[in-house]
Amino acid sequence: MQTDSAPRHLFVVMGGTGDLMSRKLLPAIWHLVQGGALAEPAVVLATGRRDSWTDDSYRAWGHQALEEAGLIQSDGPDWCDRCMYYHALGDGTEADYQALASRIEQIEREHGLPGNRVFYMALPSNAFVPTVQSLGKVGLNSGPGWTRIVAEKPFGHDHESAIELNRRIHEHFDESQTYRIDHYLGKETVQNLLTFRFANTIFESVWNRQHVGSVEIIVAESVGVEGRGEFYDQTGAFRDMVQNHLSQLLTLTAMEIPSSFEADAIRDEKVKVLRSVEPVNVKDIALGQYSEGLIDTEPVSGYLREPGVAPNSRTETFAAMQLNISNWRWHGVPFLLRTGKRMPQRTTQISVNFRCPVLSIFRQHESAQMHANSLIMTLQPNEGFDFRFEVKVPGGPLRLETQSLKFNYADAFERLPDAYETLLLDIITGDQTLFVRADEVEEAWRLYTPVLAELPTPHPYAAGTVGPSQANRLMVPRGLSCPL
Repeated sequence: MQTDSAPRHLFVVMGGTGDLMSRKLLPAIWHLVQGGALAEPAVVLATGRRDSWTDDSYRAWGHQALEEAGLIQSDGPDWCDRCMYYHALGDGTEADYQALASRIEQIEREHGLPGNRVFYMALPSNAFVPTVQSLGKVGLNSGPGWTRIVAEKPFGHDHESAIELNRRIHEHFDESQTYRIDHYLGKETVQNLLTFRFANTIFESVWNRQHVGSVEIIVAESVGVEGRGEFYDQTGAFRDMVQNHLSQLLTLTAMEIPSSFEADAIRDEKVKVLRSVEPVNVKDIALGQYSEGLIDTEPVSGYLREPGVAPNSRTETFAAMQLNISNWRWHGVPFLLRTGKRMPQRTTQISVNFRCPVLSIFRQHESAQMHANSLIMTLQPNEGFDFRFEVKVPGGPLRLETQSLKFNYADAFERLPDAYETLLLDIITGDQTLFVRADEVEEAWRLYTPVLAELPTPHPYAAGTVGPSQANRLMVPRGLSCPL
């Protein structure tokens, strides 16, 4: 039965024949339907340039994608046949978009839909603005119900382009209609950062410069550029990861307590963090580029041998940097950001490294070496929390040892929804909490744009290692030994 929380709508995917649709969006929609979050008919209309495709051929394509994802059987019931449609956009002329508007109205009549529409831009970044403008020109920026547009990253490539992109969007869609998606924010463990901090006073009371010595945020990938060599070579790790994913995790970790658990209250505090970050010093940045090496004992090629990458490319695949937040809570606490491809393993972690006690009462016992406490929040994979603290080893002489209190999501919950499931449902229900606001994306670019032209030359590092040694000077080890 349909509920007020998931209104009936038409989900239009601009560029719906690509990898994002088959690997992420389609499985997410299927899970939402099967789980009852979306009542049928959850109708999807994909657009593309392939004139030879029909509704039937697109349904077969969607069926194959869900089958390859292990979600349906080849002879099982087929949601695709009931709810998936395809429309060829031809050359993308105004007449082509008028035809799209007519097709949308036709499908809505067939399924008795109220005119609520989502337009998801699963498109290359250079096609985004022309598509938005074309939708606006034929009146698809509004309708009988609500209309929402979804933008994938990258959202601009510097401060000026981000401002211009927001301006072009706002010519046709207002901010309340615009959902800039960062899939990291859809992960349950990322969302739980707010609950962890603000529902547990034991942690919030020590979440400040008096008790925290440093914070490290790591997004490591074991994969390379995965066939995106041409795109990645024009982007690099700094633009691809630091400006969005890492900065989003930074704001959620460092933000002040919002006035309420509502979208704008939370996003207001995130923007305040970005505005409080001190100007980035290029000396506090280290870059790297992976060479050939081993991943899980298997040899992999270096970045310069990836298809689409220029043979003399200086594009970075690894970035490490230190930021300082100039506000009352965090003054003097370094925030260390690190990301890279072809790392030993895939992981996303936030480590809050606490200060040592101001004075050791164990200093007369040479064997009683203390280590600073640390809280490690793993956002993927093996999601959970690990709090490391000191205990006395039984017997004598007096000796201390670091132990852990751990919580793993897999031990408590059967399944964590995919990030896209969470985000798609939020789009449909109109919750913008986990989406990046215009001023937020502009503030992030304002922070990093001044150093883009001065980025240092990347140092080589072997695939399967943790990055170039030159980045070690920016890292603070967890569990530092405390002076006796």
